[in-house]
Amino acid sequence: MNKKVYGLLGRKLGHSWSVPIHKALGCEDYRLIELEPHELEGFLRREDLGGLNVTMPYKRDVMPFCDVIDEGAQAIGSVNALVRRVDGKLYGYNTDIDGFLYMLCRANVTLFQKKVVILGSGGASLTAQAAARQAGAREPVVVSRSGPDNYDNLDRHADAHVLVNTTPVGMWPNMSGRPVDLSRLPELEAVLDVIYNPSRTDLLLQAKECGLRRSGGLPMLVAQAVRAEELFFDRTVPTEETEKIVAQLWHDRTNIVLVGMPGCGKTTVGQELAALSGRPLVDLDGEIVRRAGRSIPDIFRDEGEEAFRALEAQVLADVCAKDGQVIATGGGSVLREDNRAALRRTGRVYFLRRELVLLPRDGRPLSQAGNLAEMYRARRPLYQAAADVVIDNSVALEQTAQLIWRDFCASNGD
Repeated sequence: MNKKVYGLLGRKLGHSWSVPIHKALGCEDYRLIELEPHELEGFLRREDLGGLNVTMPYKRDVMPFCDVIDEGAQAIGSVNALVRRVDGKLYGYNTDIDGFLYMLCRANVTLFQKKVVILGSGGASLTAQAAARQAGAREPVVVSRSGPDNYDNLDRHADAHVLVNTTPVGMWPNMSGRPVDLSRLPELEAVLDVIYNPSRTDLLLQAKECGLRRSGGLPMLVAQAVRAEELFFDRTVPTEETEKIVAQLWHDRTNIVLVGMPGCGKTTVGQELAALSGRPLVDLDGEIVRRAGRSIPDIFRDEGEEAFRALEAQVLADVCAKDGQVIATGGGSVLREDNRAALRRTGRVYFLRRELVLLPRDGRPLSQAGNLAEMYRARRPLYQAAADVVIDNSVALEQTAQLIWRDFCASNGD
């Protein structure tokens, strides 16, 4: 008997998270299947297909090869899960809507009798529209670049209650920017972004600042995969298992970021955290020195602070584009708003607060040249703005690292 084929079908899948999700659900044979359009028909005719997830650009292309298409998939107009049943027929489903509704419930967001603005008109938008109808939204509005409802006339929907982003704006690797400024929608109660990488897009960061209920796309990603597994193997996956995978992915992918004054112990605490967690430590100042081929005091002396800050921003953006690290930042890395956003998108940020009299000055150009108290007064609001958690670092550095690690392990995204 031939072994069944399970996997994710798409064209370019290099950065998919599907394999670890499905393996965590028990499908050890799950793999990425990259095909060109001309290869699609021959592959889908195979009798040894077990179950496939389907991603762009093939969610509609696979539909003509299905013998049976689920009613929900027909309503959405796309298929993202295929199952070869014992009768030999290929069945098509759409589990994205299951994932979307799970994300709503998990974030305690209701669409019933709400005005919902959906940004984008592609496949994810079709899912959001179907979910809005199913959830009883009063008025789903689709905003696109060239449609009758577009970004130029968005203000006419200033009474919207829920905003859903289905565009790729803010998605890795181009993580900077947001599709709209939330101040244009003053009646908002919640913001949902189907992007899962990074875990906090700039849109979600602004939603947090506004005190809105919010969710990124990671719970949706996991929940749609869980529903696909249920269809593949005719079994029920408990919610606890779904949540366990969401938490594990978040922990594995999220950086632990340390900010604070020069000399507050970021590097030493970072070394302890790296040992506790088994993660690599990236010392931002050390990385700058490595790339520049000279010391930070030399860069300040020869080129000035502005040149150093530009180099720091470039290195910081490159480092934050990776995941699963401990990052010890330089004392002034929070001075630029873009830097603060980069740290927060992919990391849980800890502000190490330490008494000024305990801060060393040697080898630190600005600490030597200026008044530490004045520097701290200027920077403290920026450290607080960047941080998820403030940690008092007046205890032994090993204890500080343990406090941070316990908090990180207990957290589950934002």
